Amino acid sequence: MKHTDIKVLFSNPTSYVDTTVVVCGWVRTARDSKTVSFVELNDGTCLKNLQLIIDKEKVDVDAIKGAMVVGASLCVEGKFIVSEKNGYEMQTQSITVLGECPQDYPLQKKRHTLEFLRTIPHLRVRARYFEAVFAVRHQLSLAIHEYFHKNNYKYVHAPIITGSDCEGSGEMFRVTTQPWNAKYDKEGEYFAEDFFGKKAGLTVSAQLEGEMAAMGLGKIYTFGPTFRAEHSNTTRHLSEFWHVEPEVCFAEIDDIIEIAEDFIKSIIQNVLQNCPEEMEFFNQWVEKGLIEKLNHVLKSDFVKLDYTDAVEILKQSGKEFKYTVEWGCDLQTEHEKYLTEEHFKKPVFIVNYPADIKAFYMKQNADGKTVAATDLLVPGIGEIIGCSEREWDYEKLKNAMLKRGMPLESYQEYLDTRKFGSVPHSGFGLGFDRMLMYVTGVQNIRDTLLFPRTVGNL
Repeated sequence: MKHTDIKVLFSNPTSYVDTTVVVCGWVRTARDSKTVSFVELNDGTCLKNLQLIIDKEKVDVDAIKGAMVVGASLCVEGKFIVSEKNGYEMQTQSITVLGECPQDYPLQKKRHTLEFLRTIPHLRVRARYFEAVFAVRHQLSLAIHEYFHKNNYKYVHAPIITGSDCEGSGEMFRVTTQPWNAKYDKEGEYFAEDFFGKKAGLTVSAQLEGEMAAMGLGKIYTFGPTFRAEHSNTTRHLSEFWHVEPEVCFAEIDDIIEIAEDFIKSIIQNVLQNCPEEMEFFNQWVEKGLIEKLNHVLKSDFVKLDYTDAVEILKQSGKEFKYTVEWGCDLQTEHEKYLTEEHFKKPVFIVNYPADIKAFYMKQNADGKTVAATDLLVPGIGEIIGCSEREWDYEKLKNAMLKRGMPLESYQEYLDTRKFGSVPHSGFGLGFDRMLMYVTGVQNIRDTLLFPRTVGNL
């Protein structure tokens, strides 16, 4: 039906003042008086509601009755006018109730707990909190595409179904068409009869395919869902999450660190510029000082800290950590938070991790103990980017894979990129949903997606 978005009215109000317009939306609040009724209408295009002024003598009584129900959907025609109190509002001329709403509509109150809203993900998008979350999620996605486009990256679509485990963790979801009670004597026989004729799973990362694409296209990025079948029931983990993974040829570790910092600052700046209303909402209701924090990030030079130095800082901190800090350990969230929130008070790149705690594909440093890998840690979240220069020497890469017991035949195409014109190249992976948490102040990653997938929750 022909109508005008509420966002359009508020974005260019002088063009519509004293003209008759048609709007559609859902009733957020309704209040009544003897001669006039007031309805707050929202259509999802912006956080701000449009107030409808309903003169009971000029609008059909039955239509008014239907319009006074929170959750009902309406189509309203009226004059858009200046309001001393609200800036702008609508003098209603006619109302059509598109969808009635019964009294058991669960969003009757103005505010609900996030825990309650997680039980109704199909309706929580109508809550102001989630309107703001998904508005920023949209803008953050757009900012990522714009950044890579203007810097001459090509957007490639990597497969979601794969036969290789990029991280070597074994935490993949299996993809199968075999019946639940399929019985075979050997594993090989089972998979031989499956759809692909071999074991298949949902991707944990598009990196390996991204590296192959970059070896001909130069600079690429992937942006899509990835899957981890790990039993991490925390506020920072999902079983299905969105992953941004650029890959850059002719780039060493220092080059990709510079790119990652520029990328993070660019997308933060984009959101601050294009979502002022939503960001002010988060600043007021979710994380006090959020905008100041993000502006501090934009003005700061990120710290670049060697892993060995990070371990020494933690050991000398005087803090009593739950997890002991020794060279060779994987840094825990408590360690990351101390470095970013207490010691440096800004984002930190930790570089040159021990090879034994990092993936097979990372470039081996000359010391024989560490790899050219870095994690970007940010206050409040911890790790937000995993980054490395890739091992581009064929023999070194092959030996690293053999050391981990990986079947070389499953990675032959990947190894071929080191045989035929290999080049130095680097890349990183950004957990998009975690980045959204950081930008909005949202504390639980389950509140960043429409339908979050976690262990035991489908």
